[in-house]
Amino acid sequence: MAIPKGLEINIAGLFLLLGIAILSSKVAECAPFGSRRGLMETVFDVTKYGARPDPTADSTRGFMMAWRSACQSTGPAKVVIPPGTFTTGETIFQGPCTCPKPITIEIQGTVLSNTDISLYSRASWISLEHVDGVVITGGGTLNGQGNASWQYADKTGSTPPLPTSLVFQTVKSSSINGINFVDSKGVHLKITDSNDITVSKIKITAPGTSPNTDGIHISETININITDSNIGTGDDCISVGHGTTNIFVNNIHCGPGHGISIGSLGKRPDEKDVTKVYIKNCTFHSTTNGARIKTYMASSPLQVSDVVYEDIVLDDVKNPILIDQHYNSKNKNEPSKVKLTDIHFKNVRGTTNTKAPVALNCSEAAPCEGVELADIDITPSGSTGPLLGATCQNAKTVFSGKTSVPACQ
Repeated sequence: MAIPKGLEINIAGLFLLLGIAILSSKVAECAPFGSRRGLMETVFDVTKYGARPDPTADSTRGFMMAWRSACQSTGPAKVVIPPGTFTTGETIFQGPCTCPKPITIEIQGTVLSNTDISLYSRASWISLEHVDGVVITGGGTLNGQGNASWQYADKTGSTPPLPTSLVFQTVKSSSINGINFVDSKGVHLKITDSNDITVSKIKITAPGTSPNTDGIHISETININITDSNIGTGDDCISVGHGTTNIFVNNIHCGPGHGISIGSLGKRPDEKDVTKVYIKNCTFHSTTNGARIKTYMASSPLQVSDVVYEDIVLDDVKNPILIDQHYNSKNKNEPSKVKLTDIHFKNVRGTTNTKAPVALNCSEAAPCEGVELADIDITPSGSTGPLLGATCQNAKTVFSGKTSVPACQ
């Protein structure tokens, strides 16, 4: 029996669609597990490379092998640290990588730093080096177990610092978000010689008495955003070092700690200028400092310019606004040669536990210029008593707007 022409065409189309469906299913079968081209990464689970969720086992090799396999792959890649508690010593994630960007490190579990400090030859626990396009996420925790090491901290700077928990070294176009840092041996997160870095929604926790445990330290880095994070440590919540440009800090809750600082600067002869630092909408709880700039005496010439602290909230802060260009004055007599210009403190409000809420102690060799204080509303907390006026040394200042602190005399 002859098939009508219209029905013949429909049957041919049906077979064509069926063939395409079968071919697509075969392609899907051949794709790597957990991978869908253009949509999902191939997963490199550290436990498949020998890491064990056992705090008494050393998982360093498993972590590094998983990273190497992901980094050298040819498709989208994700390194996964699954739930559980892992322990590692010095761990290096090194590039450059061949896989497409971004490469993801998803920390779901808790990673402990080995307490044997002899295992760390580079003053870092986990380091990310020479890579482009990395995303660190997952909601997990990096626990430095610093309590076992803080007794060895050197406050004089004559010996190498204790290991930083996580270092970005020569990293580009990367981000870290949703990670918890606990009790680093030294600095919690250090970003150096890098550019285009985003840090968001992280939590950093260490006792207020822990030595040299800065939350985030930045140096020689261009274009960095640090936002929406809670930081409490025994040192600066955030410290901005030399050679930094275009730094944006927003919505940080700091305390305990030493505030958000630019510096210390001028300790070494080859340091570079700092410019375009914008710190906005930050809250300080019972910190020793709020907005601070600090430079060493006897420094080489250096410039700090275009700095803004704006919309700052204080809660029982000791030194709300501080420029200290006589840092380390006990050991050196020559004045600092770090030049501060175009410095702004705007809309700073809250309480202090000291009688001198504004102290601008600039260098006699390089006086501060263009220091603006606008809308400064600081009141005493507890039994502090009436506040004194701003103290200014070698500083050209402009007070404007509503202010509760008398201007420099």
